[in-house]
Amino acid sequence: MLEPLSRCFTLDVADRLVHLKVDPQLQTRIDELADKCTEGQLTEEERSEYETYARAGNLIAILQAKARRLLAASR
Repeated sequence: MLEPLSRCFTLDVADRLVHLKVDPQLQTRIDELADKCTEGQLTEEERSEYETYARAGNLIAILQAKARRLLAASR
């Protein structure tokens, strides 16, 4: 499903994607939600928020893997 998108990567875009970092404030929020999840204290709203971040993180990780493959093949 993501292959058409990854074919649009230039080497510059791939490099930027590989080095993409989460905003520190957002990472703090994700960490808070993760701690609450571990403790079993998430509200339904927080669980939904946390799951959304998890899905987005998985998507970004897949795109980063595709970007790394492109960069490795270009060397």
